[in-house]
Amino acid sequence: MELLIDHVSKRFRDKRAVSDISLELTPGVWGLLGANGAGKTTLMRMIAGNLQPDEGQIVYDGAPIGMLGERYRDIFGFLPQEFGFHQDFTVGDYLTYVAALKGLDERQGRRRIQELLERVSLLDVRGRKIARLSGGMKRRVGIAQALLNDPEVLILDEPTGGLDPGERVRFRNLLSEFAHDRIVLISTHIVPDVEYIATCHAIIKDGRLLATGSTEELVRLVEGRVWSCQVPADLVPEYESRLQVVSLRNENDGSVSIRYLRERPCNAGSVAATPRLEDLYLWLFPQGSMGNGKPVSRYQ
Repeated sequence: MELLIDHVSKRFRDKRAVSDISLELTPGVWGLLGANGAGKTTLMRMIAGNLQPDEGQIVYDGAPIGMLGERYRDIFGFLPQEFGFHQDFTVGDYLTYVAALKGLDERQGRRRIQELLERVSLLDVRGRKIARLSGGMKRRVGIAQALLNDPEVLILDEPTGGLDPGERVRFRNLLSEFAHDRIVLISTHIVPDVEYIATCHAIIKDGRLLATGSTEELVRLVEGRVWSCQVPADLVPEYESRLQVVSLRNENDGSVSIRYLRERPCNAGSVAATPRLEDLYLWLFPQGSMGNGKPVSRYQ
């Protein structure tokens, strides 16, 4: 089983949203990381077949997805950032409708809907209108509809938006189990959601593939650039103004521990910290103009 993204590009008027991206997706969880506007959603819409690339092609098991047509849709599940539903649909009505669209017979649909509502903890709101649900519940309905046809390829665009921490843990566990023999691609800018469950990550910036690799491989790219030190609390604003600060922690002695990104330590008291995937993300996508974070060299 392989989903090949072969030199795919897409332009909208004067903007190149995706530029010559190539990836070979195999079974397991893949993280697609990038800031808002990096091109993640455009790439996913092309993988879903909802948008045609200007250049290149997307191939599933040796056949272009455009030629596969209905056969590709039968094995494909997709959760877009915003999924549409009629305002009068209840959760149960909506999932029944989607199950019919995906070709499940009535008996299959009922069984699968029951199973998924249990897995995403929505059984008690089955008869409630989706429009009246919280953002997290709506997101769980979207996850359920993407899984209805037990897809071989599952694409999820920002799936954890609105989920509370407990829901995010359950979602990660569900995906880890589901992806045993399937291809799952998760687009997100919430790095912890994929840091430990993804077998591989692809990082895109300004429409280009910047880096691919496992968490362990990618964090090596910021080794020697992640530091920590303790400073007096009244100096924290000064450090924040000139460093790319990742996190702050108050200590019992009144000082503050600062974790920051920089080519070299900012003072003699700084020590090298073990890098995490979130550090790499923030190095590549620095917040605002502070710090001197620069993109690291491409890893392939």
